[in-house]
Formats: sequence, C-alpha cells, structure tokens
Amino acid sequence: MAASNSVGGLDASYPADPSQVASIRRAVSDVASRCDVGMDTQNRIALAVSEAATNAVLHAYRVSGTPGEIRVTATPVRGSFLDIVVADRGVGMSARLDSPGMGVGLAVMAHEADRLEVREGVDGGTEVFLRFALAARSFTS
Repeated sequence: MAASNSVGGLDASYPADPSQVASIRRAVSDVASRCDVGMDTQNRIALAVSEAATNAVLHAYRVSGTPGEIRVTATPVRGSFLDIVVADRGVGMSARLDSPGMGVGLAVMAHEADRLEVREGVDGGTEVFLRFALAARSFTS
C-alpha cells in the first residue's frame, strides 16, 4: 500500500515517566496508521518505539534524579518511509551495572526497524533513529 505525501507527522514531548510509554506508542502508531501501512509494520513500529521510549525512561535521567522529557518525532518521507526519532537530554549511552532490564532493547529495535541509529543528541543525551519502509517487507528463502 502506498502512503500519501499529505500524511501529517508527529513532533511532541512527553515526561520521561513509565506511564507515558503507552501514550508515545499510540501517538506514533496513529501516524503509522495514517500512512496506510499494514498491521505487521504497525506492530513492528509500536514495539521498536516502546523499547526506545522505555530505554529513555529507565536510563536517561538516572544521574540527575529529576524527571526529564522525551521528544518524539515521526516523519513520513516521500511516501516510502516513516522516520522516527526518540530523543532525550539525559546522561547519554553508558554502562549501567544496576540495569533493571535484560539489555535486549537495542537488539529488538534493530530487528524490527529497517534502519537503526543510536547517536549522541545535539544538546547531549541520546537520539534513537528508527526507519521503517512503508511497503511490506518481503522475505525470501
């Protein structure tokens, strides 16, 4: 299915709180739905975005002890891709010995997205860039 170039995107900020992960996932899923992608792709997007947002909640602001925010953008690109950025202004990527998770979030994002980049944000923190092809994936054996 082709996506329309007139589909609006998302540019929003959310408190870095566990209760906001579902809101972030819904907002990005709404954009994906307007891009007319299939359920498989919508599910992949929802899973990867949930992992990125959860990582920001759990890891970004642990040093400061004060809640920060997560900025999320979702941008349809020429009817071919949906580019998503989940960004924080926290401590950046660093090892965490007391991590509450199993450490599989990046692997899940890499598996679900057609492209994954984790980079330092312009103003510090971390940006997770996810790209999804709007056409269905084709699997060949």
